[in-house]
Amino acid sequence: MRLDPNKSTLPQLFKGIALFTPGGDIVYCIDPSKQGRWHFHLCATLQEILDLPEPPHFLVPCYTATIDHWLDPHTQKIRTFAEAYPGVFRHQAVLNAIFGTGELVWQPAPWQEGLCDRMVLTTYRSSFPQLWEDHDLIIPIERSEPESLYYPPINTLQKQSAKTQGYILRLFVAGNSASTERILQNLHELLEKHLGQPYTLKVIDVLTHPEQAEANNISATPNLVKVWPHPVRRIVGHFDNAEKLLQFLGIQE
Repeated sequence: MRLDPNKSTLPQLFKGIALFTPGGDIVYCIDPSKQGRWHFHLCATLQEILDLPEPPHFLVPCYTATIDHWLDPHTQKIRTFAEAYPGVFRHQAVLNAIFGTGELVWQPAPWQEGLCDRMVLTTYRSSFPQLWEDHDLIIPIERSEPESLYYPPINTLQKQSAKTQGYILRLFVAGNSASTERILQNLHELLEKHLGQPYTLKVIDVLTHPEQAEANNISATPNLVKVWPHPVRRIVGHFDNAEKLLQFLGIQE
């Protein structure tokens, strides 16, 4: 992951939270108002981005980190308190990059024995395999208004502005044929040449996984779905028209 944030854009006082996946992806939020139950919002964001069956609440608190820039009323100086749980403690460099805190040394968050048992967390892997894959995602979530929801709706991304360094694409095909191989080759060449950002391309065979075709309203193949960045868009065909594909991806030549 590479970040070069403009520190001048960060507020002086804020609470920041970060949620990592076991694979190394990160969703984070900088909240000047210090309101809301942000880790649950981040779980809902991961569900939407990675197409999870439900919000991965089991990641909290073991894969979380929190930072607080606060004003000491006695000295009138800004102080910083930052702590991270054991599952993400090795990511201090990334945390310092996204929160603009230089070489700050984070504190280990207090946790009870057995709370972040790696073996227990691994039991979720079969149901949430996407979380154990590294998609090279760094996703900042910006919220214009604080919310007091205990559990955000699944479509929470429709209520917040999010930016990610990367694309998430799904290609629905019908079987493995010479035509499918040609489509994959053409698509890969175009993405490598023009995208200029990390991307994840997931190929789904509707003959093997008809339930995913139904869940995604796929009625014809090959069908390319741009899941991220929003809005979600679809294009059907053999993808020989490079200009049309670039317009579909929102890339300006």
